[in-house]
Order: sequence, then C-alpha cells, then structure tokens
Amino acid sequence: MLFKILLIISLICLAILFIYYLHFLKINWIKKTNNIFDKPVSVIICAKNEEMNLKNNLPLFLDQNYKNYEVIVVNDQSTDNTKLLLKNLQSKYPNLKVVDIENHIHHKEGKKFALTLGIKTAKFEYLLLSDADCMPISRNWINNISSNFTDSDIILGYGGYIKENSFLNKIIRYDTFNIAQQYFSFSLTGNTYMGVGRNIAYKKSIFFENKGFASHIHLASGDDDLFIQEVATSENVSIEIDPSTHTLSIPINKWKNWIYQKRRHITTSPLYKAKYKILLSTYPLSNFLFWISLILLFYLNSESIFPQIILLSKLISTYLVNYKLMKKLNLIDLYWIHPLYEFVMLLIQVIFVLLNIISKPNKWKN
Repeated sequence: MLFKILLIISLICLAILFIYYLHFLKINWIKKTNNIFDKPVSVIICAKNEEMNLKNNLPLFLDQNYKNYEVIVVNDQSTDNTKLLLKNLQSKYPNLKVVDIENHIHHKEGKKFALTLGIKTAKFEYLLLSDADCMPISRNWINNISSNFTDSDIILGYGGYIKENSFLNKIIRYDTFNIAQQYFSFSLTGNTYMGVGRNIAYKKSIFFENKGFASHIHLASGDDDLFIQEVATSENVSIEIDPSTHTLSIPINKWKNWIYQKRRHITTSPLYKAKYKILLSTYPLSNFLFWISLILLFYLNSESIFPQIILLSKLISTYLVNYKLMKKLNLIDLYWIHPLYEFVMLLIQVIFVLLNIISKPNKWKN
C-alpha cells in the first residue's frame, strides 16, 4: 500500500515538473536582437570596500565599444583605498563619475540607498546596473544589452560566476543557472518577478514613477526583485542571454559566507505577490517530494521496474531541457552530473529556510 502511495506521489510530482520544463524550453527559442540603439546610457556600480575588484573590473566597464556613456561608481563608506583608486581612475577616464557616501549618523545603510544616489546622479534616461565584483565579458556589453531598449523599459541579463575547481563553486554556478532558468522563463510568459543586480537595465523614469525602493527600503534586499515586480508588466520586459552580454563575478569561496548571502536574498520572498509565491514554491517542493518518494520506492522494492522508469524519465527530460541553455551560459562542464547538484541544492534550500526562521540577515556588505 505504501509503495503505491509513493508511486502516485512521484508520478504527480514528475507531471508537475514536466509542466515547468515546458516553460523552461521557451528560453531556447529566443532570437538575438538586431535592433540599433545609440542613445546615451549611464552605468551604475555600487561599491563598499571593493578596492581590488574595482581595480581589476572597472576599466572593463570604462573601455566599452559604445559612443556615449558614463560610469557612475557610488563609494559607500569604504574604509580601504577605494576613494584614492577612483580618483586616480578619473584622471584617465573622463566618463567616470564618483559619488562618495561619507559615514554619517543620519546615513541609511544599505545598497538601495547607494543605488538611489547613483540613479539620481545619472545624466541619462537609460540605466545599466552591475556590481563592483563583476566584469563584462566583452567590450560590446553596453551595446548589446542596450539594443533591447528599442522596445522595452526593463532588460534582464545574466550574471554568472568564474569557474573554479571546488565543489562549492559548482554548487554556486548551478544555483545561478537554476535561478536564471526560472526568472527568464517566467518573464517570457509575462510573469517577471526578478532580475539580478549584477546585470540588469531599466529606464530612469520608471524608477522615479515608482518612487524608487520606497515600499521596501527597510529591507537589505529587494532592489532586483521586489522593485522589478512593482514596475514590470507583460509588455515592458526583455531578456538578453547572448554570451556577449554576460557579466562574470568572482564567486564566494567559503560556505559560511555563501549561506549568509543566500539567506539574505530569500528574506524578500514573503513579500512576493501570491502568484509568484505559488510558482516559485511549487517547483522546488515538487522536486523535493519527487526525490524523497523515489528514494523510498527504491528502498521498499529495489527490483521493481516502476521506480527505474520514473527515474529514467526524469533524467532524460532534465538533460534534454537543460543542454542548450547550459551551453549558452557557458556551464557545459556541469551538465553531465547536474542532477546531483540539483539534489544537493534542494537539501541546502531546506537549511536556508530553517535558518531564516531563527534569524534574518540584514546587511548588504559586512
């Protein structure tokens, strides 16, 4: 009797997962835009004690193959030599503008405050946002991301991580892929719920029409999800996954720091719209129940052909759905054993939820 119940549960979960997989496949049909866009743009980067990252990455933003643009760096109370570095770079790059936030008793700590100052400082209507620890992959990053402004107000890009050999690095890069697969595919069906602050663009006017981050300024996160939910419609969003538009970041190399970062990111999820809560919780829950029920099926009857067929169906569908996007996002090295990373991430997500019940992280930089 228990075997039959578990079999039914696994089949129901698999059917739900197939529905999500059909949505994920929509990403594979995106065509590269050939629109011509040549209006001036403002690139905004917030930095807090990011001297070395700025030294390595900022010249790549300042040396783009684009005619008219400015780069604004908001130096948020840095205590290292960020201020001196930026001053030296300004003498070399006339398109670099610096906003210094001094340590003051009335200052509201957080990335949103720094971003708001950067956006207010921007001269131009079209904004491209990234982080100090990010680098654009190509000199055509601005040109190819901005081309989507011809028919959209918001552009969602991909922000990946540099490949390293550690298991943590593989988990981080798979997690980034999994998140991107969801927010890209949902956006294509008119359900845009987030982007990533490492690579996102929108018009300055929609920021001020929405009163910026006012409705969630008290939260450490939300600049790339809660804000996007407020301003996105089914008509004003484009996604861009061409390799020339990716950004890359140096990944966190300690489990403790990554777990803290992930916990901070999910603190905004209780404020999501109801439909997004359902969409985003149903997928991992179905996945989790699928694997648990399947493991129990094998335990109860390892010789039965039904669990084997179900497992094979899951693996084949996963490999077919994920291949093209993983290749596009330069993650093919994870491809053959990515179901293992999927299972590990499901377990880790349970830990995140339990930890956040106990306490919630509240700073964007320590």
